[in-house]
Amino acid sequence: MPASHVVLIVLAGVGAGIFNGVAGGGSLISFPILLALGYPALTANITNTVGIWPGYLASAAGYRREIGDQAHRLARLTPVALAGGVAGAVLLLTTSPATFDDVVPWLVLGAAALFAAQPALRRALDRGSSHPRTRPALLVAGVFAASVYGGYFGAAMGVMFLAVLGLALPVSLAHTSGLRAVLSMMVNGIAAVVFIIHGGLAWEAVGLLAVGSLVGGYIGARVALALPAPALRVVVVVIGVGTAVKLLV
Repeated sequence: MPASHVVLIVLAGVGAGIFNGVAGGGSLISFPILLALGYPALTANITNTVGIWPGYLASAAGYRREIGDQAHRLARLTPVALAGGVAGAVLLLTTSPATFDDVVPWLVLGAAALFAAQPALRRALDRGSSHPRTRPALLVAGVFAASVYGGYFGAAMGVMFLAVLGLALPVSLAHTSGLRAVLSMMVNGIAAVVFIIHGGLAWEAVGLLAVGSLVGGYIGARVALALPAPALRVVVVVIGVGTAVKLLV
């Protein structure tokens, strides 16, 4: 592999890790670069999924304080996220590339719109109640749907998780970001296992993406925690809309 390709893939991993640490959408940095370097679309997609997983691990480490008091939620949501991730990965391997290209941009745009509207929707759902409430049915169904999407194509999976968790749980954006980081790590990880079993990965690119994303994921988590909640919400929506526009173009 030429040295220029090595540098590009490592930098793609760093960028993907930073974006995934903040809100998600990192695949829209690393995936197109793999395509531009000549990897076939399916190979690029599954290679990217496996390669950026360490970035999710580093991101989760960056949110360790926000995750620490939510172990009971994670215990309940882990089987849901893993089942959804497997379903999404299998769906990707059994559907046509044309369907993939047509559906994904609208899913990303819908996730961004849902997250942008989440405060208003939350107020409407809590109207007449003096305290915000947990909505178990919405939580489970939403996490499963977001996990299926994440196993299918991970870009903006974090945006979708943030929207669902914000509607279903009465916790701060920092705490939902921590949950989002761990759930994204699980979904990406189980999808990576499916893709490794399926085969067809470009392992040299996997290794380079892994190195870059490990660094970027931790940086992204610390950046997200340093931003005020309104600013973080704007960043998340911009990432989601930008991802959808890039996919449509």
